[in-house]
Amino acid sequence: MPASSSDPAADGHHHLAGQPHDDESEGPVAQAEAEAAQISESDQPLGTIGERFDRRSPFLIGMAAAGGVAVTYGLVLVVVGLREVLILIGLALFIAIGLEPLVSWLVDRRLPRWLAVTAVFVAAVGAIGGFLTAAIPVVVAQATQLVAKVPDYLRQAQDHNSWLGQLNERLHLQQAIENSLSGGAGLLNAGVAVFGALTNLGILVVLTVYFVADLPRIRVALYRLVPNSRRPRAILIGDEICAKVGGYVLGNLVISVIAGVLTLVWLLIFDVPYAVLLAIGVAVLDLIPVVGSVIGGAVVSLVALTVSLPAFLATIGFVLAYRFAEDYLLVPRIIGSAVKVPALVTVVAVLLGGALLGVVGALIAIPVAAAALLLADEVLYPRLDRA
Repeated sequence: MPASSSDPAADGHHHLAGQPHDDESEGPVAQAEAEAAQISESDQPLGTIGERFDRRSPFLIGMAAAGGVAVTYGLVLVVVGLREVLILIGLALFIAIGLEPLVSWLVDRRLPRWLAVTAVFVAAVGAIGGFLTAAIPVVVAQATQLVAKVPDYLRQAQDHNSWLGQLNERLHLQQAIENSLSGGAGLLNAGVAVFGALTNLGILVVLTVYFVADLPRIRVALYRLVPNSRRPRAILIGDEICAKVGGYVLGNLVISVIAGVLTLVWLLIFDVPYAVLLAIGVAVLDLIPVVGSVIGGAVVSLVALTVSLPAFLATIGFVLAYRFAEDYLLVPRIIGSAVKVPALVTVVAVLLGGALLGVVGALIAIPVAAAALLLADEVLYPRLDRA
């Protein structure tokens, strides 16, 4: 009966590899096979791990240096080539870590993990579906109104006495819009962009589901890569970083919803057009730290200027007041101590993240900065102080 793939033969030569077996033609290899048969035992059929190579060998040092350069260059090429895919994977993992506190909370209440993951995603899909069901008719109606008023806005853009005309004269807005939409190429590019965005969104959702479901095994696999002597410390620091990321993601989502709701109420009070569209835009932009709320507030204020100058000034005051309340009331109470990042580090991190990865980089900038500060406080600074 042939030997299994993990059991060598009695003479050290596997029955399913390199037959026929001839001691005379194999020469020194036959001697090594005889030794292989001796070191193969029932509890260690493939033998034990041998001694380490001499790391001080000039050959190994040279090979390690050359191999390091080659591997680094290859990794750079791989990262550049797979940039979009890696961004999707990283964002999905980031969202999965953000949802993990909810899943773990349900698991602590004696729910199986698969049921906890299902409950979280069903609740998320239900909330998003309910919101879209209520918002889409209003959004479509307001978008239709906006399209119908585009000719009026274009005429105002050509009127140098109107505020829109003066703005168009300085920024050349009409020319930029016409260039982007002129011809079939503009529409084709827009369609391709929408299709690509929807495809990436579907991939992101699928990856997030898999990451959330398998996060315990991913956690164990990552900690197994750390040497055993340093593994306990790595577990404490790694779990703390995951908790910070989770608290930040959920807290930031809640704050963005609050921003959208308050903006909607304010715009309805002053009868500002496209209130639902603007409120949704503010909620989405508020997810981006520092920059998002500023852009959203500026857009809302400009639209309020179409109503009246007092509405414009009042909206600016509302944006500033909400910004102050978010920074000093909502963020400390909702996000709390999940992330403690100084204001200067926050701004620099958002700018660097946005420059490197665009919107995704700006979204993850603060938790990444918080993780870097935690590693510096727990690992880097103590080593430097002892040096």
